[in-house]
Amino acid sequence: MKASYKKHILQFKRPSGTSRGVMTEKETWLLKIEENDKIGIGECGLLRSLSFDDQPNYEVKLQWVVENIHLGKEILWEALRNWPSIQFGVEQAFLSLESENPFVLFPSEFTDGKESILINGLIWMGEEQFMKEQIDEKLADGFSCVKLKIGAIDFQTEVNLLKYIRQHYSSNQIELRVDANGGFTPDNALKNLEVLATLDLHSIEQPIKQYQIKEMAQLCKITPLPIALDEELIGVTQLKEKRELLEKIRPQYIILKPSLIGGFKGSMEWIDLAEELNIGWWITSALESNIGLNAIAQWAFTLNNSIPQGLGTGALYTNNIDAPLVVKNGALWYDNNLSWQLVF
Repeated sequence: MKASYKKHILQFKRPSGTSRGVMTEKETWLLKIEENDKIGIGECGLLRSLSFDDQPNYEVKLQWVVENIHLGKEILWEALRNWPSIQFGVEQAFLSLESENPFVLFPSEFTDGKESILINGLIWMGEEQFMKEQIDEKLADGFSCVKLKIGAIDFQTEVNLLKYIRQHYSSNQIELRVDANGGFTPDNALKNLEVLATLDLHSIEQPIKQYQIKEMAQLCKITPLPIALDEELIGVTQLKEKRELLEKIRPQYIILKPSLIGGFKGSMEWIDLAEELNIGWWITSALESNIGLNAIAQWAFTLNNSIPQGLGTGALYTNNIDAPLVVKNGALWYDNNLSWQLVF
């Protein structure tokens, strides 16, 4: 068995805004395992400034994985607890190697092209007109759930955009989610949530920045709008710590991004705890290329979660890896009439 890796810089079709700034490109790393004339491909989806493993020696750790690939998936995963995106790449690569088709990690009716995954349409931050254009486009494309990134422009402008949708579509027609990316403060969060709650929203992701456990717990206790933890889960790597966090904060939902929280195994630890504590959850990609998105989507389908998942990021880039993933009528499909691009 041998392994190798390569860096791939994804270029956004247009600058994409979050409350942490505007992104024009996204760095990712592809891991390949070879054994007995078979190959396995995985993606280590690093998000600079957000990933827990955004460290100067990231490539050094990848090289360590390559040199120790013979240890196998389970031993490597445990050794990489502080490197969640590499954990995920290793998981994918071994599953890919073990599969009949290196791109079909979880065979199902989804990969057979018979069933789809309901997803939310993502609206990126930007000027009011740009956001309005995105909203109209998503609604025309048949999405029944739309998620808006908020917290970067004037709050009232963002509220007006949400009102714009509600003037045309009721909550029975379009489910609205918002993601603040920690853009509110403990002082103004409740007031903002009270305003947003009048617009029949499904939920808000990460209203205040992570690591404010006491403040977030209080907010979740009295919120008029369901709160979903997102960034709050990043860097919490031990099962005991995960339980303590959920028991202290008691959010209404958690959002699972495998690249940021230890892949499938790390995500399942969160899911099992959430279900035990009666906390809702859904799966979201984290700007991976189609290699990572494909793995996340196939896995998500097997979990039978009926609410829309956050898997609509495949079309963001000019140089993504060609894949059979297609978005139609607000759902993600695996189209077997299309083929994969060779990545190594």
